Amino acid sequence: MFKIGAVLDELCASKSAQHLSHDPLLFCHRYPDPADREIAAVIASSFAYGSVAVILRTLEVIFAELGRSPRRYVERFIPEAGLRTFSGFKHRFNDSRDLCALLWGMRQMLEQAGSIQSFFLRGYNAGDRDVSSSLDRYTATVLALDYSAVFGIPDIPPTSYFPFFFPAPASGSACKRLCMMLRWLVRPADGIDLGLWQGLSPAQLIIPVDTHVSRISRYLGLSSRKAADWRMALEITASLRRFDSADPVKYDFSLAHLGISDGCDGKDPGRCTSCPIVEVCAQNLTNPPECLTVMI
Repeated sequence: MFKIGAVLDELCASKSAQHLSHDPLLFCHRYPDPADREIAAVIASSFAYGSVAVILRTLEVIFAELGRSPRRYVERFIPEAGLRTFSGFKHRFNDSRDLCALLWGMRQMLEQAGSIQSFFLRGYNAGDRDVSSSLDRYTATVLALDYSAVFGIPDIPPTSYFPFFFPAPASGSACKRLCMMLRWLVRPADGIDLGLWQGLSPAQLIIPVDTHVSRISRYLGLSSRKAADWRMALEITASLRRFDSADPVKYDFSLAHLGISDGCDGKDPGRCTSCPIVEVCAQNLTNPPECLTVMI
C-alpha cells in the first residue's frame, strides 16, 4: 500500500499544462474573473462526456458565443433568443434546448442565490462524510426550477436529455461530471484545479469515475468493482483516503490523463515500459507485479 501511495504522489506531482490542454478544465483557465470561472466550470463539466476531441470542439462553440464574460452572458440570458442562437447545436444526444435549459437554470440559480456556490450550499451539510446527500439535494433542486421558458410547458419533457446533466448518487450513477465540477471548484488552486469554493471541504469530495479512472483504479487495486457507478466512486475514494485523507481526489487528474493524454489502454506492452505506475500496476504486460488487493 505504501508503495502505491508513493507512486501516486509522484504521478500527481507530474501533472502539467500539457495535460490541461487536453482537458475541458482548460476553458475555465481562459477567464481571470472567479465569477466567470465558476460559470465556465458548470458548462464545461456538463458537456465532458464522449471523446476528448468532440468535447473540446463542442465547448469551443459554446464559449465563442459566451464571449469575454460567461457570467454576464448567463445573467442576461433569454431562452427565446438562445434557442435561435444555438439552433442546430448538438453534442451527442444533448441539443440546443438542453443547452439553453442549462443556461436558463444557471441564470435562475444566480438570481436566487447570487452564485452557483451559494445555491449548492443550500443543500450542503458540513457534517456529512462526503457529498453524496449534497449532490442528491442539488440535483433535485436544479431539476425543480422553472424551465417553461425553454420547453414551453411546465415540466421538462421526456424527449429532453437535459436531466442527463444532473444525475444523483441515489440513482446509482457515478455522477462523473458533477464530481468533476466539484473537484475543479473546491480543491485548492494548484495550476490545474481552481480553488474557488471555500465553503466545502476537499475531504468530502468523491472521485469522478470515467472509463480511464475506473480501469486504472482496478489495475492498482483501488476497486474491485466492474461497473463504473457510485459505489465504485466511493470505493476508489475510500482507497485514496489512505494516502491523503484531507484531499483524496487530488489524484484524479493524473490518473485520468494516464489514459486521456498518455494513451494507457491496458493493451500495449510497449507503453508499459515507460508508464509511471508500471511498478504497482497489475496490468503490467511486460512484468506483472504480485497480485494487488483492494485496500478498503
